[in-house]
Amino acid sequence: MKKDRYSVAVVGATGAVGNMMVRVLERRNFPVSELVLLASGRSEGKTLIFRGKDYPVKELTESSFRGIDIGLFSAGGSVSARFAPIAAECGCVVIDNTAHFRMDPEVPLVVPEVNPEAIVGYPRRNIIANPNCSTIQMVVVLKPLHDAAKIKRVVVSTYQSVSGTGKDAIEEMLNQSREMSTAINWTKSDPLFALSGALEPYKSMDTNVYPHRVAFECLPHIDVFLENGYTKEEMKMVWETDKILDPAIKLTATTVRVPTFFGHSESVNVETELPLAPAEARLVLQKAPGIKVLDDPLRNIYPLTALAAGEDATLVGRIRADESVPNGLNLWIVSDNILKGAALNAVQIAEILIQKYL
Repeated sequence: MKKDRYSVAVVGATGAVGNMMVRVLERRNFPVSELVLLASGRSEGKTLIFRGKDYPVKELTESSFRGIDIGLFSAGGSVSARFAPIAAECGCVVIDNTAHFRMDPEVPLVVPEVNPEAIVGYPRRNIIANPNCSTIQMVVVLKPLHDAAKIKRVVVSTYQSVSGTGKDAIEEMLNQSREMSTAINWTKSDPLFALSGALEPYKSMDTNVYPHRVAFECLPHIDVFLENGYTKEEMKMVWETDKILDPAIKLTATTVRVPTFFGHSESVNVETELPLAPAEARLVLQKAPGIKVLDDPLRNIYPLTALAAGEDATLVGRIRADESVPNGLNLWIVSDNILKGAALNAVQIAEILIQKYL
């Protein structure tokens, strides 16, 4: 018999994504009968508010999933590798936000606006994977364009905020920015000279999270470098797009960490088999789920991370023809990486799961 309400566990509840998962469950009125907040022993005893009530955070153990229907995991790949199969064995359907299960052929990799039908395969492992945040926002926009004109090739460059790395990265950039800002001597007659001189000692600051200073800098380095010269983050976008959308699409990526706190931006070049004018592309995207078109550059209207913050939709603008190829488009895509890029996507998967499969 179908349930009216479901017991839900959030693993990694005290992290940025876990915390957002709790907020999204409340905001979308997910039918929760019991909420269990799980994290490492360091967080045990902390509380989070859900529907006006304080919920204690409990230590994650192998016995945490008895009686749990759905587990939203966002506590790191090693935690998911160990505990997701345990939860699945207990009858809990795991929706995992890490990279650990994404390319497992028995685990659906799902973006609800793109391939919700893939959820049907969840019983093979009782696990569903949430894609990479940069992949999610890109394929949400690519899907309607692919349906309309069949995409042949994509070139994407990302501009990813430090929140994608976690709370420690946010703190590191904030501290570096404060330290460098207070060092600038604006009393010099030439501000540019003063700025360059003040920043000289900070060319090689001590860092804990990134290999180089990220404040006032762009790092073309997200995740580890692979033998082919690409980073793992770049190849994730290739591999995941193949699995989610269409393996026939040729895709190449360059991923860059930039000194913004929240929101990921992407410059996306698309080449299609059929002609698709910018005006037609705008109409297609305006009708597609999960997308908001902001595209009036003469009035300075285009996607910004500030506009994407707290926004469920993926923002797209700067839609224009690539004049170097017959059927090319350039797009600027921005999304809240903690919300749609992680927490919201997971809860949307859970919503489809209870509507159609549980």
